[in-house]
This record gives sequence, structure tokens and C-alpha cells, in this order.
Amino acid sequence: MFDTAEKLLKAVNLGEDTYLELKSLRYDGNKVGDPHRNSMADELAAMANTATGSFILGVKDKSKEITGIPKDKLDIVETWLRGICSDLITPPLFCKIQKTAVNTESGERVIIQAEVPKSLFVHQSPSGYFQRIGSSKQQMKPEVLARLFQQRSQARIIRFDEQAAAFASRDCLSKSLWKKFKTPLSPKNDTEFLLKLKLLTHDDEGNVVPSVSGILLAAKAPQEFLPNAFIQCVAYNGLEIGAALQYDAKDIYGPLDEQIAEAYKFVKSNMKIRAFKNPGRIDVPQYSLRAVFEAIVNAVAHRDYSIQSSKIRIQMFSDRLEIFSPGTIPNTMTVESLALRQASRNELITSLLARCSVNLEEIIGHRGFLMDRRGEGVPIILSESQKLSGRMPEYLLIDDSELKLTLFGVEAAG
Repeated sequence: MFDTAEKLLKAVNLGEDTYLELKSLRYDGNKVGDPHRNSMADELAAMANTATGSFILGVKDKSKEITGIPKDKLDIVETWLRGICSDLITPPLFCKIQKTAVNTESGERVIIQAEVPKSLFVHQSPSGYFQRIGSSKQQMKPEVLARLFQQRSQARIIRFDEQAAAFASRDCLSKSLWKKFKTPLSPKNDTEFLLKLKLLTHDDEGNVVPSVSGILLAAKAPQEFLPNAFIQCVAYNGLEIGAALQYDAKDIYGPLDEQIAEAYKFVKSNMKIRAFKNPGRIDVPQYSLRAVFEAIVNAVAHRDYSIQSSKIRIQMFSDRLEIFSPGTIPNTMTVESLALRQASRNELITSLLARCSVNLEEIIGHRGFLMDRRGEGVPIILSESQKLSGRMPEYLLIDDSELKLTLFGVEAAG
């Protein structure tokens, strides 16, 4: 991404190459008519399969004339671009999109920059698998495609949460968020400290950039870079999903530790308090708050953040609480062995959460930090829930791509 208009204009004047694509747009009413969505998807996927590069929309590729994008079309173009990345490219492609005003001889023009990161995956677009050769795309031959699949799979041996987020600037990390990880023994130099903690890392070209974990725990708005790294909460007044039955809903964004706290508060505020007489009145919460806390922490700590099309979902019904976490069970674990074994998909995230203090009154005393790293989370979820409701929680692996946990609520007195 060009950080100044001057650098952008200089790149435009030099013309297209492996790292730069110029596109002028034509509109049909409130839609982008040209280029065709499939063709644009092929171009974007080719860039992601080759190198980190930029698409500049609103510039003619031959003459390099900056035609710009009308201000009333800016949101339309951005929506069109995001739709192509999510709907026509497999796996979905994340692009950082920025609107930039530049001065030309004809006056001020607004263009859109779309930065495409060199991906950790091999992306397929409507016409096949492409790579970028110079300023054009080329369909990959079978042997080239096989080699690229091998290279990318080897790159993913590095845990996703430790990988470089080359599409983000180190400036997106907020000191007010990462200073909580500092100790008296931490390096005094901020960059040295952030590199040691792996909140910053080096990309393929040696640049210092945020890691995925850095964005998730030290950026104020992680969803700007990882759009589905949030929690969707919905509460229903009934036993099934239905718009008419929904009485509360909230999408929870922000750093992961803040997401955990807000999701916990959502469940607490929406669960029922059951009343019993024994012989006097006894109020019993619908769910064990300790179990709810551990379940949310586990979902946030262990979800697969490389799956860009899914988010954590919390659904509350009158008789149960369901938590959906993207990703299969890590390593060789099974649903049956969750309570007996310990494994982490995101070692860096769990180690950082283990340094985040618990700021929830009901949990303080049971836990000082969000993660205990002793593998006690699942046993607590099972034992506390069964003790309260009389029913064992259920784990279910859906299509080997999503883990569902069901906590059963205390039944109302008859």
C-alpha cells in the first residue's frame, strides 16, 4: 500500500509490473459493468499466488490517465471488490482497501488502492489457477501448481498465529494494549520487546510487520485486517432459530481479551435465573458462569483464525447455550479425548492470553488470568455444567471444520 499520494503517482507513472495492476472502471447504473467479476477475480488470485502487490482502481492501464472513481460510486466499488474476494476466490482472499485522493491536472480525483498480500494458500478463481508474470496473468501448468501447493503447505508449518500480517502496518499496534504484557525484565526498546513477544515479526522481505497474534491482541480494530475475527451473539426466546424469536443480538469486536469479557457479559445478562423453594426461595442461574467463561475462552483461544469465512457464534435458547468455533480439533485429538488431553492450535495466542488479567468479578478468585495453560478448561466446563443442570455438555464436530459446544440450562421448576 502506498502511504502517500506522491509515491502512488510515481508508481502509476512507471506503469504495471508484477506488483502493480491499473484498472479503469465502467458503470452500469449502480453496478460495476467492467471489468467482469470473473476476470477481476482471476487477476486478484494471480497476484495473491505470486507476490504482495497493489491494484489501483480508477486509472487507465495504457495511458496511465487517472480518471478516478465518482464519490457516489466509492462504496459500490468497495462492495463489488469485497464480494469478488469472498465469493469468487477459493479460499477467500483478504485485501486491504484504501480510498486515496490525488491531485491531477484536471483536479482532484479519488482512486481505490487494494493491497493483495502474498498468500499462505493457493487461490483458485473462476477460470482456474493463475500466477502473475510481469504485468499479466498466466494459467499455471500442472507441475508449477504442484510445486506451489508444496511450498505453501510447508510455509503453513509455521503456526498461523505467529505468521507475518504483511498487509498491516506496525503502527496498527496500540501501546495502550500491548503494554500490559510488559514486565520489569522486558527489553526497554519497544521494537525489541514486540519482536521478542512475537507481536511483531519479519515478513518474507525482511520488513518488520505485525504478526497475526499482534493484530488480534494489540490492535484496537482487528476486524480491519481479519474481518471474521469477532464473536456474533444472538439470544432467542424459544428452542430454535427464528427472527421473530430473537430478543437480543450483538457483534463483539476488539482485541481478543476484550471480546472474551464482552461475550461473557452478553451470556450473563441474557440467561435466566431459575427460582426454587427448599423450603425458602433459592435463585439458581441457568448456566454455571465458570463453565460459560471457560467455554468462551477456549473458543477464542483455539479457533482457526486462518478460516476467513467464519466467526465464533454464540446462540442462546430457552433451554441451552450453543457455541460454534471455526476449525477442526487440533492435532490427533478427538471429541471424546477433549477432557483428557491438551493441545493448542494457537500457542502464541494462548501464551499471551495467559498474561491477560481477568476483570470479571465472578471469575476473580477462581482464575487470575484468562488462560491457565494447565488444560483444566474442558474438565471445568463438563463438571460445573453437569453439577448445576444434571446434564453433561455435548461437543460435536461439524463437517470437520467447526466445533460446536452445547451447555444445557437448568430447567424451570414445574
